[in-house]
Formats: sequence, structure tokens, C-alpha cells
Amino acid sequence: MRTIEWIDGAVVIVDQTALPQELRTLRLTDVDELVDAIGRLAVRGAPALGAAGALGVLLAVREGRRRGWSEGEVAAAIDRLRRARPTAVNLAWGVDRAASRVGEGAEAVEREARAVLEEDVAANRAIAYRGADLVVELCEQVPPRDEAVGPAGLSLHTHCNAGALACVEWGTALGVVRALHERGAVRRVYADETRPLLQGSRLTAWELDHMGADYRLVVDGAAPSLIARGLVDAVVVGADRIAANGDVANKIGTYPLALAAHRTGIPFVVAAPESTVDAATPDGAHIEIEDRSGDEVVGWQGRSVAPAGARAVNPAFDVTPADLVTAIVTERRVVRPAAGERPA
Repeated sequence: MRTIEWIDGAVVIVDQTALPQELRTLRLTDVDELVDAIGRLAVRGAPALGAAGALGVLLAVREGRRRGWSEGEVAAAIDRLRRARPTAVNLAWGVDRAASRVGEGAEAVEREARAVLEEDVAANRAIAYRGADLVVELCEQVPPRDEAVGPAGLSLHTHCNAGALACVEWGTALGVVRALHERGAVRRVYADETRPLLQGSRLTAWELDHMGADYRLVVDGAAPSLIARGLVDAVVVGADRIAANGDVANKIGTYPLALAAHRTGIPFVVAAPESTVDAATPDGAHIEIEDRSGDEVVGWQGRSVAPAGARAVNPAFDVTPADLVTAIVTERRVVRPAAGERPA
């Protein structure tokens, strides 16, 4: 099934806040409902946000027609959508792409939004197969450290969720894992739980389970140590924004994995569509990092896990410098930032 789709005049999404206990969908019929869903992570993941942005413009145009909005009111609704999450460039990219057709009417916006969805599906499959070939190639260049890796298949490490749930379907980083799994080339997948909202244990583990892959959940703080102990052949992650110089913004906790991979001498691979490469952002220092509510850290599902009055810092993303990124794989190419190549 698709994570996000346009059905009978509404944006229909898989509610990612309900997983893994329940697989349910939400039907969103206006811009405010979609903005709320984006803000509370009912729909999340860079490519899925790009699709949500494009479909959200269609919602704005149709809502404006229904309510008799002025052009300025439609534009304001589109701007609210564009600013719903600041770090992931795909949201603004999807909004801007569909918004460029507003002057041609709702039908033209719908065609453009549907094209964004179909292109994402094709792009992710291309990323998966190109990325699978690349991971095998890179791992063959690393001398085996012990008998636990190599002939029996690859041990891969991933962070957050960059699977089908983060896209329209299939996935980016987890799409690479899926392609390798289909080839029988995966021994084990280590998936970080991904604090504080547990996208790894709630979403990635759910996808790996349905995939039939052998996987283990890892607390975020233990992940670099597993890499240092030689239990991992390659780290494969997604991205929310890739700067022109190759710096990569991804879910908080990605940077320590890159440091550990660099120290250990294993590949650190970023799998993302071309739409995630932001030529207008020169480097990671210019990427706005979303700070989310501290309530996500001090509580869980309505229960406090910290003393009353405790305050938390809750950055949603970190930036991995280009010199730690072995390769970025997109639907079109492979870029090797650590070797001095720039994606834009």
C-alpha cells in the first residue's frame, strides 16, 4: 500500500503515530488538517513530505474554490503548508512544484501533484537498486574483520525510518536494504530505536518484520559501540536535506554513526532522491534545525518519564559533515563527498 495518496478529493495517509499497534489511515480534507498531520508526524519522511506538500497545494486550491477565498488567502494557506517543518527540503520542494501550476487551475495542480507521487515511486526503486550495488562494491573494498561478516551476508545499520513509510512506497535507505535482502545478501540489520519518538522501533522494525529480514533493535547510545566492535559492515541512512557541499541533515543521532563508521573504516552511505539535494544551501551550517517540544523527551504516551518540571532540549535533526559521508546515492547518480565530490 502507499503511505500517501489522493483519493476522492482528499489526502489519505497512513497514520504513522498509530504503528506498530494499528495500521490505520487518515482522510485529510483541508490544509489545516494536513499541516497538523505533518506537525505531529502522522506523515513524515522527506520524500513523503514532498508528496504531502504537492497534494497540500491541491487541497488549498480546492478549499479556496469551495470557500470563495481570494488569491491571497490561497497563497497564505500554501505558505502555512510550506513552513510546517523547516529542515526537510522536500516539503518546500513539493509545495513549490505544485504551486507553480496554480495559475492554470485545480486540474493542472492535480496533474502535477500526481506526477510527484509517481516520480517518487520510480526514484526510490532506482535508488534502491543503485544503492544495493554500491553497498556491495564498497563493502568488498573493506577487509573482513572476522568470520561474522562477509560470506554469510552483510550486516547493515540504519537509523530512524527511511523505508516505504517515509516515502510514497518502497523507501530510500531501507529500500536499499530491501533490495539487498531480496538478493539474499543481508545477514542482519541493526535498527536504532531513534529517540525520542521511536521511529526506528515503531516503524523501521515494523517494516523489517514484514520484509522477513533478520533484525535487531539497538538503543541509540549503543549504536556507535556496535560499529566499533566490528559487528557492522555498512551504515545506510536517509536524509532530510543535503547541502551543496555534501553535508547531510538527517534525524538526530545520525552524526555519531558517521563518526563511528569513519573511525572503524566502514562505508557510511546516504540514500536520498535528487529533490533532497538543496543547491541553495551551501553547507550544513545554513540548514535550519527544527527544535521540537521538550514534552516529547520528558514524557511518553501521556506518562511522565522525568521529574515534574524537568526541561529538555529536543533538536529533531543533526548534520553530518561531508568528509564523513562515503557516498550519496540518488536515482540518477552516486556522489562521494568524502573524496571531495559535491552534489551541487
